[in-house]
Parts: sequence; structure tokens; C-alpha cells
Amino acid sequence: MAEFTYEAISATGQRSTGKLSGNSEREIAAQLDAKGLYPVRITPIHRTVGRLGGGVRARHMAVFYSQLADLLRSGVPLLRSLDILERMNAHPNLQAAVRDVRAKVAEGTGLAQAMAQHPKVFDELAISMVRAGQEGGFLEDVLKRIADFTEHQEELKAKVVGALAYPVFLAIIGFIVLNVLIIVFVPRFEPIFARLRERGELPALTTWLIALSHFMWPWGLLGFGVLVGAFILFRTKGMTPRIRYQYDRLKLRIPAAGKIFLNLGISRFTRILGTLLHNGIPILRSLEIAKDSTGNRVLTAAIERSAENVTAGAKLAAPLGACPYFPRDIVEMIAIAEESNSLETVLVEIADSLEKRTARQLELFVRLLEPVMLLVMAAVVLVVVAGLMLPIFKMGSTVKQVSEAVLSSPLHSGGV
Repeated sequence: MAEFTYEAISATGQRSTGKLSGNSEREIAAQLDAKGLYPVRITPIHRTVGRLGGGVRARHMAVFYSQLADLLRSGVPLLRSLDILERMNAHPNLQAAVRDVRAKVAEGTGLAQAMAQHPKVFDELAISMVRAGQEGGFLEDVLKRIADFTEHQEELKAKVVGALAYPVFLAIIGFIVLNVLIIVFVPRFEPIFARLRERGELPALTTWLIALSHFMWPWGLLGFGVLVGAFILFRTKGMTPRIRYQYDRLKLRIPAAGKIFLNLGISRFTRILGTLLHNGIPILRSLEIAKDSTGNRVLTAAIERSAENVTAGAKLAAPLGACPYFPRDIVEMIAIAEESNSLETVLVEIADSLEKRTARQLELFVRLLEPVMLLVMAAVVLVVVAGLMLPIFKMGSTVKQVSEAVLSSPLHSGGV
């Protein structure tokens, strides 16, 4: 139930205000009428839906869609189903959104329209599919398909994050070890090397390490913090569409990793497009929704051009084939699917195939990346150790030469 503030007038003309709880403004008006009050103004109390703008994780949304589908399939009315899910849900952001959706549905608003009031909780894909399900009379099936799709995308994301976790861990540990060596250990050896530096015999590598150590503390760490802060600020506030486009293009050109980014983007696009078409969404509307799912503006721009050509009556495969980033075999599969009127099925099959291919590429990439990072870390540590040991070897050689000179001197010989 939602809360409303009201302003009402009694039969004697006395004005009163207050708060009441109900499912809709109509119900609040009925409550006021039962009290002998004439409502002048009824205003719903809008709560802030969640933290950080009201976002809800995909796994919570998948459970919500699945439970709503099960309730509707069991014959529970929509309002009752939403009421049950509101009371069952422990996530505050989703609970507040479901409460508001239920109130709007009780007033006569469609479910998709009510969900659209919370764009950071219910994405455009889900809203469009729910709208199609309502119009076609298969809402339960659509909700179940949304749940399956959301779970699948979350599993794919978890696989990518899990595969990259160890290389990222190695990179962080390597960065920490390198900084500890340069900032902590190198300065401790500097007094030992003072004599060699005065005589101009200090190796160039050691001189470079000492200079780097002086720079790293404190200016290097401060500079690193500034760079990280600037990068985060640039990514969130300062990345213009043109710069983002060039950045996404660069990502696609990275050796090995670029192919993975490309396949992930295309697989998301084809799966969402196929799912939308399967649920009766027109192809132009489906392209408009699916184009933003790639996560890459280069691919999004190519899909936008495709949509323009589809508007003019052309097939989807031809404009996609004009983009150098769409693989030829995928374009051919889409072309054949359009001719055989099985586009929505083939698009989902393409997504499955690309995700399997991406999983193999990601596994191979990680297997190669791990030894490369270990070798890089070993090489860096070796350079630091060599820079510290070379002066010691030089000092040892100098001591030996002095000892030999003393032993071979006439004074030493006569004394013997």
C-alpha cells in the first residue's frame, strides 16, 4: 500500500489535512467520504526508490520476474501477485518500486506503463516485452523469458569476471611488490653506495633506481592518485560521445582482447533482438532497444545505420554486412534466416554460439595472460635486484683489487 497526503473540507466548511494509506487515490477518496470529508487535493508520497538512483542487481530482478510469472501462471491476479511480492521482497529498492507499480496498476495503469516510471529498476527490454505480453495475452510466458534471459546474462557476466579475477589479482600484487621494492628497499641501500657515487663509479641502472625512488616518494604516489582520480572523473563526467566512440573503437583493436569484446557485444545484441522479435515486438522497435545492449558505440552506430536501411525497406543483413566489425559468417546466417522467416530463432542460436566461442577465447586469453604477467613481474624484480647488486659486486671487486695491491707491495713483501 502507498501513502497519500490529503486536503479535505468537512460539511461545516472546516479544512483539514493529513495522511492516509491506500492502493489508489480512488480508495483514499472513499475513505475520506466515509469520514464525511470532501477531498480537495490527494497527493501520493513519492519515496526515493533505493540508493544510488534506485538500481537493483540483475539477480534480484531475475527472481522477481520468475516469481511473478509463477504466481500469474497459478491463477493469482496481478494486483494480488504484486502485493505478495512486495511483502516477500527484502530488497528495499525493488520493494519500493513494486509498491509504486502496484498502486499505479490499481488505478488502472498498465503494468508496462507503471514499470516505465522506474527506469533504473526495470530496463527498457523488460518494459517492451511486458507491453507485448499484455497486448498478446501471454504475460506469464514473457515474464518467465525475461527471468531466464536476465539469469543468463548474469551468468555470462560472472564467467567473464571470474576468468579475469586472477590476472587482475596478479597485476595488483605485482604493482604493490614493485612499489615496496622501489620506495622501501632502494633508499636503504643509498648510504652504502655513497662512496661509489662520489667517485662516479655508481652503475647507471642503480642511479636510475635511486632517482625513481626519490620521485616515487611522495610525488609518484601522489601523481598516481591524481591520475586514478582524473581517470575516474573522465570516465564518469568528461567522456564525450566522440571520445567514447574512439575509446570503444580502440577496445575492438586490442590484440586478442578485442575479439572477446566484439563477440560479447554481438552476442548480447543478437540475443536481445531475437528475444524481442520472438515476443512480437516490431523489428524497428526491437533494433532501437537492442542497439544499446552491445556496450560499444561502434557497434551501436552500425546497428543504427542498419535500422535506417530497414526503415527504407531493406533487409537487416545487408547493412550489417557493410560494417567491418560484424563477422561474415554471422551476416550470412542472418541473411538466410530472413529469407526463411526464422530470424528470431537464428539470432538466439547465434548468441549461444558466440558465447561458447567467447568462453573458449577468454579461457585461452587468460591462460596466456597469466604466464606473461608472471614473466613481466619476474623481469621487473630482476631489474630492481640487479640495480641493487651491481654496486655491491663492484665494491667487492674494488676491495679485492686493493687487497691484491697491498699484498704485492714491497713494504708488505719486506715485512714478510
